[in-house]
Amino acid sequence: MSITRQDAWSQDEDLLLAEVVLRHIREGSTQLVAFEEVGKKLSRTAAACGFRWNSFVRKQYKTGIELAKKHRKENKKRVEISNVKQSELKVEMIPIPKENNDYPFQTDISMKEVVAYLQSIESKNNELIQTIKKLEAENMSLSEENSKLKFQYETITNQLSHVEEDYRALLDIMERARKLVILEDDKKSEKVKFQMDRNGNLERLKK
Repeated sequence: MSITRQDAWSQDEDLLLAEVVLRHIREGSTQLVAFEEVGKKLSRTAAACGFRWNSFVRKQYKTGIELAKKHRKENKKRVEISNVKQSELKVEMIPIPKENNDYPFQTDISMKEVVAYLQSIESKNNELIQTIKKLEAENMSLSEENSKLKFQYETITNQLSHVEEDYRALLDIMERARKLVILEDDKKSEKVKFQMDRNGNLERLKK
């Protein structure tokens, strides 16, 4: 069973800690893995190595850390470019599902078949685009027609309102005329009678 050290750090141990951490940064690994590696070599805990790095050593290697990060970034780009080139080389062996077959994939597809497949997808995509444009044109036409119908409806509604006002005014005039006719008829139907008053004069009576 190894004994965990808790004594002071030496310059050589600080140098080892810096070298391992910078290497892990360049390789795209984590600092935690680096602390564990240094801890095993120096019989210290990973936590102690991490504390030493963050509190003291890291401040002395700012330039080295930036260079290590830059190197890691360049390595990542090279790996991505390499992966792209490999995928380009394998394009003729794209696995495509086969129906009704115990073996689910076939790898003997040719470049012409890949191009034909992509062209069919592009053709379907163009058809969808044309359908969308047609629907958009129909929608615009229907919107214009709806606006015209709405304007006609508002015009007819206003005209109907005026007609109703004129109709009510006409009814009012007709009612007034009817009352005048009845009044005139009443006046004509009145019978006039006369009688003699106490002085011997005739006076007109209304019945």
